[in-house]
Amino acid sequence: MGLSSSASERPARPNRVVNSYLALQKEVRARGLMERRRGYYITVFVILMLAWGGAWTGFAIIGASWFQVLVAVGLGVLMTQFAFLAHEAAHRQVFASWSVNEWSARILGNGLTGISYAMWQQKHSRHHSNPNVIGQDPDIRPGTIAFHDAVAAARPRWLRFPTRHQGYLLFPVLPFLGLALQVDSFRFLFRRAPVQRRAVEISILAARVCAVPALAFWLLPPGIAAAFVGIQQGVFGLYMGATFAPNHKGMKVFAASSKADFLTRQVLASRNITGGWAMDVFMGGLNRQIEHHLFPTMPRPALRHAEALVRAHCARQGIPYTATTLPASYAIIVRYLNAVGHGHGSIFQCPLAAQHR
Repeated sequence: MGLSSSASERPARPNRVVNSYLALQKEVRARGLMERRRGYYITVFVILMLAWGGAWTGFAIIGASWFQVLVAVGLGVLMTQFAFLAHEAAHRQVFASWSVNEWSARILGNGLTGISYAMWQQKHSRHHSNPNVIGQDPDIRPGTIAFHDAVAAARPRWLRFPTRHQGYLLFPVLPFLGLALQVDSFRFLFRRAPVQRRAVEISILAARVCAVPALAFWLLPPGIAAAFVGIQQGVFGLYMGATFAPNHKGMKVFAASSKADFLTRQVLASRNITGGWAMDVFMGGLNRQIEHHLFPTMPRPALRHAEALVRAHCARQGIPYTATTLPASYAIIVRYLNAVGHGHGSIFQCPLAAQHR
């Protein structure tokens, strides 16, 4: 009885990693890295809108020609760039006002990329809270690709061969990602559960999804119109998937019961992509995924300044910090997914959690 009482009254040992993250937060704020950069985002938005207008002007001038394929490619790229901006507004990175960020993300997401803000927000929030945690991160839930052993093992026998080689199937599947997210958007908005601004989102989303095919088939021959719509969607899905996949795929996967602290979980589950400012533009800041996950509301221009602080902090705490080139990340992902297909993936259990509970 005395032993039990003593154990229950024993104060919990402080977690040095948790405390160190609080210190890192203070340093980041002291350096002004969390301050809004409205001028930067307004400039990016204006540039993208000018490019968007130029692409549609080209569409009107070119007319019934297979050169419309080039316009479709350009529009697919611009859709992804607008998706980056919508993502940042949803994270409150752009404006100080919560409502202005929300409406910016809603209009950009629904109106220019065809993805529901409400659907993305609930899905992405769960991902940020528990990246690569089985049963909690929707980005590794069972689907076309198995992202951990349990999903691969549950596949029926006739799917085992493609599952064992699924790494090679990832990129052929990515062009369909944009279409899949649009379907998920409508399914989410028409579900019975409450959805904030449901009518507004359905109206904007339906107008966006219907307008482009309607315009294409009205002004172009059927074959060119079909190619225009399909290539635009395919480039959008491929580009977006190719920038999202390197962030977490092939990194540590945590068991549902894992008690890893926030800093350890976010860093070990994330991967940075090297390449400087050009990669910042290409990946919309997602190339600095570790910093983004540690400070989700940090504006894109500040992430590169935070990187040196986070690298040094992780080195002091003994937490591996992963950064590699984009081609190398793709090779890692392919090898990892094939390993999962063969049942050789690994589930990470954090030793620090046991030490500080």
